[in-house]
Amino acid sequence: MTDAPRGPRPTDPLVALRPWEAPEVTSWGRLPMNAVDRRSGALPLDGDWRFQLLPTPDAPVGGAWSSAYVPGVWTMQDTDDLPRYLNVRMPFPEFPPHSPAANPTGVHERDVDVPAEWAGRRIVLQVGAAESVLLVHVDGRPVGISKDSHLAAEFDLTGLVRPGARSVVRLTVVKWSDASHIEDQDQWWHGGITRSVLLYATDPLHLADVTVRARSDGLLRVDCRVRDTGGALPGGWYVSGELEGQLLTQDAEFDRLNAEDERVSDFLGEARLQTVVEDVRTWNAETPELYDLTVRLHRADGTVADTSRHRIGFRDVEISGRDLLVNGERVFIRGVNRHDFHPLTGRTVSYDDMRADLITLKRFGFNAIRTSHYPNDPSLYDLTDELGFYVVDEADIESHDHAHEIADDPRYLNAFVDRVARMVLRDKNHPSVIVWSLGNESDYGANHDAAAGWVRRHDPTRPVQYEGAAKLDWAAAGDATDIACPMYAPLEECVAHALSGRQTKPLIWCEYSHAMGNSNGTLADHWAAIESTPGLQGGFIWEFWDHGILQRVNDGRPVGRGGAGLYDNGVAAPGHRWAYGGDFGEPDHDGAFIADGVVFPDRTPKPAMYEHREISAPVRIECFRHEGIVLGNHQHFRGLAWLAAEWELSLADGRTLTAPVELPDLRPGETAAVPLPFQLPEDGGEAWLTLRVTTAGDEPWAPRGTVVCVPQARLRKAPPPPQPAPVRNRFVEVDDEGLLVHPLLTAAPTLSLWRAPTDNDELGGMAPRWRDWGLDALVRKVTDVRRAEGRVTVHAEYACAAGAVRHVQVLTAVEGGIHVEESAELPEELDDVARVGSVFETVAGLDLMEWFGQGPWESYPDRAFGAPVGHHSVPVDELFTPYLRPQESGGRHGVRHFRLSAPDATGLSVVLDEPRQVGVSRYRAVDLTAVAHHDELVPRAGCVVHIDAAHRGLGTASCGPDTTASCLVTPGVHRWSWTLRAL
Repeated sequence: MTDAPRGPRPTDPLVALRPWEAPEVTSWGRLPMNAVDRRSGALPLDGDWRFQLLPTPDAPVGGAWSSAYVPGVWTMQDTDDLPRYLNVRMPFPEFPPHSPAANPTGVHERDVDVPAEWAGRRIVLQVGAAESVLLVHVDGRPVGISKDSHLAAEFDLTGLVRPGARSVVRLTVVKWSDASHIEDQDQWWHGGITRSVLLYATDPLHLADVTVRARSDGLLRVDCRVRDTGGALPGGWYVSGELEGQLLTQDAEFDRLNAEDERVSDFLGEARLQTVVEDVRTWNAETPELYDLTVRLHRADGTVADTSRHRIGFRDVEISGRDLLVNGERVFIRGVNRHDFHPLTGRTVSYDDMRADLITLKRFGFNAIRTSHYPNDPSLYDLTDELGFYVVDEADIESHDHAHEIADDPRYLNAFVDRVARMVLRDKNHPSVIVWSLGNESDYGANHDAAAGWVRRHDPTRPVQYEGAAKLDWAAAGDATDIACPMYAPLEECVAHALSGRQTKPLIWCEYSHAMGNSNGTLADHWAAIESTPGLQGGFIWEFWDHGILQRVNDGRPVGRGGAGLYDNGVAAPGHRWAYGGDFGEPDHDGAFIADGVVFPDRTPKPAMYEHREISAPVRIECFRHEGIVLGNHQHFRGLAWLAAEWELSLADGRTLTAPVELPDLRPGETAAVPLPFQLPEDGGEAWLTLRVTTAGDEPWAPRGTVVCVPQARLRKAPPPPQPAPVRNRFVEVDDEGLLVHPLLTAAPTLSLWRAPTDNDELGGMAPRWRDWGLDALVRKVTDVRRAEGRVTVHAEYACAAGAVRHVQVLTAVEGGIHVEESAELPEELDDVARVGSVFETVAGLDLMEWFGQGPWESYPDRAFGAPVGHHSVPVDELFTPYLRPQESGGRHGVRHFRLSAPDATGLSVVLDEPRQVGVSRYRAVDLTAVAHHDELVPRAGCVVHIDAAHRGLGTASCGPDTTASCLVTPGVHRWSWTLRAL
């Protein structure tokens, strides 16, 4: 077994082996991993433990004890060892397999009263997870060692504890070790016991493992392994199984073969149960049908010695050519990478936390999870089975900083195989797990091939993937991956590969669309290509969470478990903030790169989530024809009966009409035309039809009436807006610099080419260029001001290091306000700027924005698919999106007209010449760029308003491709116009 002790076995292995320095030691005294359910009847040991934090593993335990909560990391529990964030670099300079001399070591100790009724039974301690090395003592005697920070370790205590008596359990956790070099994931470094600890008891005769194979044709096979801690197995034992009242039969032929098989010893028994389920309800992510299976181990007299309960799903996974199939269907993988994370407890997550994670993802159209970059908490898999997610289960292997040398290092061979094998042994019975992953960002070498070989032999029912294996050639055969799973590969390269004729395996990005800050541009472009290109099948967005830790500003320490209620809607309470790299005093760190999720640290969805929701819509408007609207079912397995819908017609003049609709009975992939629900008014204005789709009844992940998607079609284009007629005998007032003077404006409209850089702008290299050009500090010089009746024409030049930008404003008095026509000529040197447009500021008190355009949430030129056109109303303070590092945010794309008003309905309105990008905020760009956290921002009383002729797309260049060429702002002449009126 992969859990066999490594190396010599001295009297006290915990001391003599110094396992934190020995890569050949993956465990000692640890029981083999298995898939038997042991949670029922267990004695939970979670709670407050006595605790000491030592400076090194060799330091003596002594002095006063403090208290630590288990499960929990000590780095979040008011110790001097604080969280630390690095992406690739290790937090210490030593090379593999060495660890630093200064090595925090947490000693956890508690008294355990062993139940008297466990007399004569086998007693096992289970530690859910501990990072990085776990050493177990009971009553001062050594029990065992475990590495692998994200899987449980079990130890047999039968001969060490006495039922009815009290024992002292000590769990010593060493933070750094040789194993740290293969746990170099992009997340906070912590130390502690991160998952629950429990004690359970079994009969000496017990189920050692249960393997379930449930096919989509209804064939069920259950393989059982049996052991007896007393030695040789007693005669006459047998197993039985029950599947929701249907009894399973024991395969006598299998038993006969085992009896003749010399490899099966008297100490290990094997049995096989099987049945065929008629009219089986198959499992998939859309209809996750589960069956209750009970397996019992019987003694010769028929009494039950052991029981294991499972919820199983009947489904098949296979690769056919370049398609990944589930139950014979080519399914799109709409995935996200997910860490076990919580802003108050670090690596420790509860069942309720995980269920809330999955419910959020389900409501926004995700159907797949990659467990980046380690096996997640076991309860997550129960939930993905129940709620319906395809899971890529990933081993706890990432050697990012030393990837090349470790991939072929034989000292780490045991660790690679051990970690992959134990993951498979634990999670093999979960129908949601459809792919095994060998780890992440660890180069590619013999250690991966060895692990892949073990998996393929042990579980031929699922494919294996590993990004590094196919990195150099997506079409290569005979390597350690059955799926080409590139990381941030450009879309055009993936499409070209799929069209090349060389593709040999499915292409599913393991990571794409890096969600750092204001990001996820081009998501719709990716999915338009995926859905139209055979061979492309989806991918996993990086990632689910912003890993911000709630921090007290006054002392810079984590808030810890007591911080519930100190955040809301993505924003930390006054006196607190979301900490990222460097905020805990780390000398080396990677800053806000830890904040790269589609939700904020409190699970509040970012605007990009709405983009994904619409991209993955199960029902869509295919087109608008004279005979009606054509709807399509874009699911793989499910009809539309679970959905309800309503039509909504939005007209440019402010009217919104609604009408009920009965969705047609469509099977997956089918389309049908339904009648147009409205007679379009003949005024010729712009008209948009929206299908507001909700759940028709309660779903496990959403109550009745939850919005599922809002597909939309334009029924009529907008006519060109009429040119406002000048008003005679009225004059536009400008000052000596040719700047507009207006009672509602505190800063006149000027040219803007700059935005507060997004994370993509900074890390993608655009923002440094903009600064070098001086776009954040343009110098305006008026060259000419001409006044005619009712009109002022202002010529100005905005000087920057790359040359001068010529700007012309024509200000015309019109009925009720001022019409502004503008042009800006960018020199060739300014070949990629953030925006071209106007910026002005308003008086205080204008607290509500209403507009006709895309919304209601934030949208940008390359992330606007999920923001339907309509009439929207949002308080100005809520337009801003509080990305962890302040940056450009809160923009609305495709705005036709808007108004800013006070509670008494006074204010201003702006009508645009065509749909434009508009931003309204309490902050200037300089305000956002001057600070690192939101608690440092001071909102302005008025509104800062941007009207852009062109605005650069967001892209994902912080770690991935930039925006598309069509969303760049290029040199040449840009023209735009708008009309300002007082309300």
